[in-house]
Amino acid sequence: MAIRGVHKVIVGVRDQERAKRFWTEVVGFTVTTDAPYGDQGARWVEVTSPDGQALVLSEAEDAGPRPSGRDDLPTSNVFFRADDIERTHAELAAKGVDFPDPPTRQPWGWWATFVDSEGNRFALQQARE
Repeated sequence: MAIRGVHKVIVGVRDQERAKRFWTEVVGFTVTTDAPYGDQGARWVEVTSPDGQALVLSEAEDAGPRPSGRDDLPTSNVFFRADDIERTHAELAAKGVDFPDPPTRQPWGWWATFVDSEGNRFALQQARE
């Protein structure tokens, strides 16, 4: 009865519809759940990556980026991976995604950061070749 892995990650957003459009229309995830819950008018919005990992886009007034000491570091604890980071960067940048830190080779692989529609800054990595 061991923990088998991470099942879902919550991403704080100010606007669920805008965030849902970003993650599906721009990044290429699929909406797996968009349903009301509770008696306060809340919605459970979940999007899933091509490899089956889920993000829950949770609306909160105080959602958005956490402060970071450096502009080249993510404000989110979520790191994404790409098989070809340079191609992924080119495709997403062509769709208007902001990359404050474009792909650079590091001793441990490739690294970039990108910003979602809500101002969260995420890491994007490619393993060392």
